[in-house]
Amino acid sequence: MKNQSTGPMLNAYPDSMGGSLKDIVKILEKDEFRNIFDGFYILPSLFHSDLDRGFSIIDYELEKTLATEQDLERLKALGIALKLDFVLNHKSVNSMEFKDVLEKGAASEYKDFFINWNTFWKGYGSLSADGYIVPEQKYIKDMFFRKPGLPILMVDFPDGTRVPYWNTFYQEVKDDPDSPFGKKYLGQMDLNIKSPLVWKDYEETLRKIASYGAKLVRLDAFAYAPKEPGERNFLNEPGTWDLLEQIQELADQIDLTLLPEIHASYGEKIYEKLSRKGYMTYDFFLPGLLIYAIENRSGECLVRWAEELQQKQIRTVNMLGCHDGIPVLDLKGFLPDDEIQKLIELLVKRGGYVKNLHGQKNIYYQVNATYYSVLGEDDRKLLFARAVQMFMPGRPQVWYLDLFAGKNDYDAVKRAGEGGHKEINRTNLRTEDVEKLMNQEVVKEQLRLLKFRNSCEAFGEEAVLTMETEGSKVKFLWTRGKYQAGLIADFQSYKYEIVTEIENDNR
Repeated sequence: MKNQSTGPMLNAYPDSMGGSLKDIVKILEKDEFRNIFDGFYILPSLFHSDLDRGFSIIDYELEKTLATEQDLERLKALGIALKLDFVLNHKSVNSMEFKDVLEKGAASEYKDFFINWNTFWKGYGSLSADGYIVPEQKYIKDMFFRKPGLPILMVDFPDGTRVPYWNTFYQEVKDDPDSPFGKKYLGQMDLNIKSPLVWKDYEETLRKIASYGAKLVRLDAFAYAPKEPGERNFLNEPGTWDLLEQIQELADQIDLTLLPEIHASYGEKIYEKLSRKGYMTYDFFLPGLLIYAIENRSGECLVRWAEELQQKQIRTVNMLGCHDGIPVLDLKGFLPDDEIQKLIELLVKRGGYVKNLHGQKNIYYQVNATYYSVLGEDDRKLLFARAVQMFMPGRPQVWYLDLFAGKNDYDAVKRAGEGGHKEINRTNLRTEDVEKLMNQEVVKEQLRLLKFRNSCEAFGEEAVLTMETEGSKVKFLWTRGKYQAGLIADFQSYKYEIVTEIENDNR
């Protein structure tokens, strides 16, 4: 297990603060931002992509309108290491490989780079009038779907045949007389991990990501990649773990640490299984639990969660907000269902949008909103939440909009149209906006908290957390060698105090 930095990490798109990564670097070079972050998770619109704000990747070359090698070198000079995305499950239909399939059909060397639906399901169902196999119900009754209907995209080959390819996520097909294919395809096509060409691409991608200065790699949608007839085709076992092990072997060759990204309920214990296998994991529980604790004026649930993380030595990246919504599915099994429902109702009351899985209204998943807005746009609560985050187990990740106390952006949702609910928490700030917001006390105090967390010797991989509860107050105490740092957090008044001391060497 490689040692990893535990200091705060900024999280943003390359155009989130000023319009390009160059603008963000200029901000991070300011005195006010010096020694605040030692990491930066740049979302994948950094690369050539066409949908889903970066997660439909064409290839992993830099999108030069947003970022350059010089920008990355300046980040390195600031001592800021990168966390970047590697999307395991799919590539854009505009990728070189899928374009080759569209152009050459069955003659393409990449025809098996993606998953031919009919080849996969041969012998497990019957052919429909539209030319795709409909699997027998017994083989798909437990299958995990991200959208209504079978996850396929019908592709017209040059010889006139129509071939269905596996397409878990987004797709769109339009007639386009200007296209050599007669149609314009948009979508994220699932990769065939049994193809040697896919594994060659995986290795090249990891090396490309490492060349940009990445030390930590987020594995996006990895749990969808292994597929077998009759399985859920989400988090298949042992296929998922076999895939991770093979990716780990590639990452070890170039000194990369993997961070698998997966949402699952607390009761499924996937976070624990990932940890036992040696991986860091996301703390998708903290965002909702912290709101719950603040609104119920009790830190009991946070103490319980922190104790579990400590006892089981689970290494995490934690956060308040992020580019996605506030997770609520993850809390199932940790909080009672009726308490989760109350939390969802509170988040929606404060302007959040409920995200349900593939349209089923009885399945909660996440709520899209800014963290500041779901805290009632209360500066005290946001600062209290940030202070507690700094002292919870895990490496703190900071969504740029939270740092600037961003409010729900309803205009952005309207502009995005159907399916644009996530834009509520993705407002692009101009450089002048950042300059103005930096003068607000809620921003200055967050920067002070982050600078303390980044520089204090009491934190680190060998540090130990102890907690004491007295009424509405929780005392968090981190100890590493002779160094100590404590937080006294009052969940009744939302006041907090940070104390530091050096233990007596003779103690």
